[in-house]
Amino acid sequence: TCVNVGCVPKKVMFNAATLAHTLAHDADHYGFTGSKDVAKTFDWAKVKKARDGYVKRLNGIYERGFANAGVEYIRGTATFRDEHVLAVMSEDGETKTLSAKYILIATGGRPMFPEGEGIEENCISSDGFFELEEMPSVVCIVGAGYIAVELAGVLNALGSEVHLVLRKGNALRSFDEMIMNGLDEEMVKGGIRIHRYTDGVAKITNTNGKKVITTTKGDMIYGVDTVIMAPGRVPNVEGLGLDKAKVLLSHKGYIQVDEKQNTTCPSIFALGDVCGKVELTPMAIAAGRRLADRIFGGTELKNSKVSYDLVPTVVFSHPPIGTIGLTEAEAVAKYGQDNVKVYKSSFANLFYGIFDVDPADKPKTRMKLVCTGEEELVVGIHCIGMGVDEMMQGFGVAMKMGATKADLDSSVAIHPTASEELVTMGVWGTSPQVSGAVVSPLNGASPSEPKLKSKM
Repeated sequence: TCVNVGCVPKKVMFNAATLAHTLAHDADHYGFTGSKDVAKTFDWAKVKKARDGYVKRLNGIYERGFANAGVEYIRGTATFRDEHVLAVMSEDGETKTLSAKYILIATGGRPMFPEGEGIEENCISSDGFFELEEMPSVVCIVGAGYIAVELAGVLNALGSEVHLVLRKGNALRSFDEMIMNGLDEEMVKGGIRIHRYTDGVAKITNTNGKKVITTTKGDMIYGVDTVIMAPGRVPNVEGLGLDKAKVLLSHKGYIQVDEKQNTTCPSIFALGDVCGKVELTPMAIAAGRRLADRIFGGTELKNSKVSYDLVPTVVFSHPPIGTIGLTEAEAVAKYGQDNVKVYKSSFANLFYGIFDVDPADKPKTRMKLVCTGEEELVVGIHCIGMGVDEMMQGFGVAMKMGATKADLDSSVAIHPTASEELVTMGVWGTSPQVSGAVVSPLNGASPSEPKLKSKM
C-alpha cells in the first residue's frame, strides 16, 4: 500500500499542494508578483504521469532487490492448505504449492465502504484517488482519520471545493486536543467545508455525473463530482484459509499475535496492518526486522521483539502534524493530574513575519510537551504547523532514550527555527535538574565518549 497507493504517492501530492498554496497565498508577500495566476495553471495529468512513473521505478527497484538477495518473487493469491503449506494461484489460473518451516503473513489492509444506498457504486476509496485522471471541481470526503484530512488538504490547496463529512464533531479525535482543535481551525480558515455530527452517510445518488450525498441526520450536499470514502480500513484476511492453519482472529477481525508476532499457530507469524496495531509501514518494517533477528539470528537475539511504544507519527495535513507518545488526556488518565505538567506554545512561524496581514490571520504553529513525574519525564510531544513533519524524527530518538524536560533544555537552540521552541519552553531554570540520559548532558557536562577497539 505505502509505495503504490499510500505514503509515497500521497507525499508527492502533498508536495504539489504545498507548492500551490505557497504560490497562491505566500509568494507575493516575498515579492513574486503574478504567483496567484501561476497557481491556477496546475496540470493534474502531468503530475499524475510523473508520480505513477516514480512509483513504477520504485517497484522495479524492489523487484531487483529481491533478485539480488536471492528471493524468489511469486505473484498470485495464496491460501493455506495447512500450517506449513500454501497454494498460490497465479493470474493465469495456474496453482503452485509451496511449503515452509515458517510462514509470515503481512497482507496489510484495504479501504472499507460502509453500508448505504448507492455508496459503493458512487464512491471511490483512497486507492481510487490515485486513479483520478483529472482534478474534481467539487469533492466530498467522508471520514475523520488521517487519510481523510490529508486528502482534504491536498485537494483544497490545489483548487477543488472540498466538503469533509464527519460522523461526530471533529477529525483526528484520538489525537491530542490541541492538535485536533488546531487542525480544525486551520481547515476552516483554509476554506474546507466541514459537515459535523452527521452520523455518517446514508445515501448517495448520481444524476448525470453529479452526486447528491444524504447524511444519516438528513443533511444534503449537492453537485459533487467525486466522493472519496475514507472512514477506515479493514485487514486483508479473506480467502487466506486461516482456519486450515489454525490461525485465530480477534473480535475485530485482525490476526491475533503476541508481542513477538507469534500467531496461534507456532509455525506462522504475522505483522503489519493485518494485526491492527500501529498501522504504519515503518512499524511493520521494524517488526519484521526484529522477527528475522529472533528466528534467524544468534542466541543473543532469541528474545528480540519490536516496541510499539513511543512511535513518531506524522500526518501530512495542511498544516502538517507531528506527534509522539501520550496525549495530555492519556497522561492524566495514566499518571494522575497532579503528576502531569504541560508546556504549550502557539506562535506564527518566522516565515510569516513579513506578511502585511493582521497577526491573528497568520497561520499558527502549536506545540506541546507532556511531562510526568518528579523528574518531568517527557511522555508526549505534539506539534502542528509548518515544517513539523521534518522535525519529529530527532525528538523521537530523544524520547526513546528517556529524555526529561531538563534534557531538552540542555540542548542549545537552533535559531531561527520553529523546532527551537521545543527546547526553550517554560521559564528557564524551573525544571528539575534530572537527566534521563546514560551520560547526563546537564550543566555543561562533556559529551559521551566511544569505547575504542584499540588505543590510538
